[in-house]
Amino acid sequence: MFYYADEFNVSWLPTLRAMWSPVGQQVMINTPHQPYKRYGLGAVNYQTGATLVLVRRHKRRSEVAELLQALLDKHPSQTVYVAWDNCSTHQDAEVEAVVRGAAGRLILLYLPTYSPWLNPIEMLWRHCRREVTHCELFASVKALIQATYDFFERHNRCPATVRSIMGAHPN
Repeated sequence: MFYYADEFNVSWLPTLRAMWSPVGQQVMINTPHQPYKRYGLGAVNYQTGATLVLVRRHKRRSEVAELLQALLDKHPSQTVYVAWDNCSTHQDAEVEAVVRGAAGRLILLYLPTYSPWLNPIEMLWRHCRREVTHCELFASVKALIQATYDFFERHNRCPATVRSIMGAHPN
């Protein structure tokens, strides 16, 4: 199984973008007093379009190792290839422990530094932000997390959409 993986921010603050409004009327977007963030760690199977996403309070080495272990648990008898960037959280003793524990079933492929255009999962993150958080204020962080999980659940029911978003057309 071949996965692209990366992290993304899930902010309680609405992400703003250009909007149409009637002439002379400005669209008002409410914002909370204190911005709260959560971090998504995810991977998408390039062949099938299936996603695996974890939303956590932090994006530390332990959360990255948790994502890798979840991928291994999802494919208990197959070799899992993961292509991701050279972020410092991807190269650590906790990540190495998961790799060693996989006994050759987990192969990490590092993309060049500062080249997000080489990782197609970035297109999925952009689509998620556009659909879930653009110009949207959630009543709570819990509601934001639920909306994020709902987005990925909905797209996992139709993985061809995810493949289309990423530009994947495997044979």
